Amino acid sequence: MSLSFPIAELRDDPETELGRKLFSGPVDFLKGVVAMDGLPEADRVEVCFAGRSNVGKSSLINAITNRKGLARASNTPGRTQEINFFELGTKRYLVDLPGYGFANAPIAVVEKWQRLLKSYLSGRPNLRRAFVLIDSRHGIKPVDEEIMQLMNRSALTFQVVLTKIDKIKQPEQDKVLIQVRTKLAKHPAAFPELIITSSEKGEGIATLRAVIADFE
Repeated sequence: MSLSFPIAELRDDPETELGRKLFSGPVDFLKGVVAMDGLPEADRVEVCFAGRSNVGKSSLINAITNRKGLARASNTPGRTQEINFFELGTKRYLVDLPGYGFANAPIAVVEKWQRLLKSYLSGRPNLRRAFVLIDSRHGIKPVDEEIMQLMNRSALTFQVVLTKIDKIKQPEQDKVLIQVRTKLAKHPAAFPELIITSSEKGEGIATLRAVIADFE
């Protein structure tokens, strides 16, 4: 019996090269959006990154683009309060979503950007995949499952990316993989492969680049 939600691996050299070439080209910040009417035209392939506050989204985006300051990393949960669009070449957008869950901001501000997040995930026609980032040290939390349920209802395919895998030892990795796989089995919109990453060590970065490059 095959393992449910196996770890994604690069299958061949051309796949790796396609991802490398894509991300060695231009990647530029386009705009930050605070309302749905500010979204750019839905005229190119789009992938987004979602995750709890401080899960490592900015660090991962900087790692895959090989640009240290492209996405703003912060130790303050909830700093990103808008949807940030990046142009990846001329045919793709990378989208950094506001962190969900705990945020160091007034309740009214938190509620506003959570509504924006949900509106975006429910109504963006060119959004090909959402990458849901999960901290390897903590596994899937109830707030993650809320976002996953939203994606189920929106028929939006999402793929779990485990971050900070270098921060835990193998026994803990095995435990979190069991937990993640068990949780994902309940979500019909979940893509059936996991991506394991470390922004600091570079693990999984080439795989994630290749997955993004494969969308046309």
